Amino acid sequence: MHTTALIPGANRGIGIEIARQLARRGTQVVIGARGMSEGQHAAEGIQREGGTATILQMDVREAASIHAAAYAFARFADHLDVLVNNAGIYPDKDVSILTVSSNQLTATFQTNTVGSVLVTQAFLPYLRTAPQPRVINLSSGYGQLSDLSPDVPSYCLSKLALNGVTIMLSKALQSDKIAVNALCPGWVRTDMGGPTAPRSVEEGADTAVWLATEASQELSGKFFRDRQEIPW
Repeated sequence: MHTTALIPGANRGIGIEIARQLARRGTQVVIGARGMSEGQHAAEGIQREGGTATILQMDVREAASIHAAAYAFARFADHLDVLVNNAGIYPDKDVSILTVSSNQLTATFQTNTVGSVLVTQAFLPYLRTAPQPRVINLSSGYGQLSDLSPDVPSYCLSKLALNGVTIMLSKALQSDKIAVNALCPGWVRTDMGGPTAPRSVEEGADTAVWLATEASQELSGKFFRDRQEIPW
């Protein structure tokens, strides 16, 4: 049985690097993307390197899009070994917890938190048929209780909530033997992190790839950075 990984938002940034590294290990990568052209470009890049990659159109902000993607996934595989909830936004600019709008809070939570819940729910039947299924949530140090910043309000709160989602999913899926963990990739040089960030995309992707391939299946309900457990 071949290994299959689904990575929403893998058409750029850390997501595409996770996809590349998994493909190099022989995993069939399914790139979830809102736009078919962007996703196809990413998939073709992996294919040129000798990997197996396909595109699945999905907007994690829309429940109907997620369910349509889950239905379409059956064209690629009958099981899902790894789900990397990678799609996210970082919209906080010139706002604080004192000025952030309801619309911005709602939009950020919808993408960064609610989307991860709905994608996991929709693809759960495929995860349950895999021999060692894993769910990996791309969180942030900004989601740690000790690092909440009043100047990054919607992002911090959405990642704090995603950490809570990780704990709850781990407990709910324990009987299914589905490992669920979160990770902080660090400050990475991507469109989101900017060109002055200290970490490369390779470094940012490393812990996600480790959780997807090498980490013990017994590890679940934990938060990692650089392959080491960190506090919530």
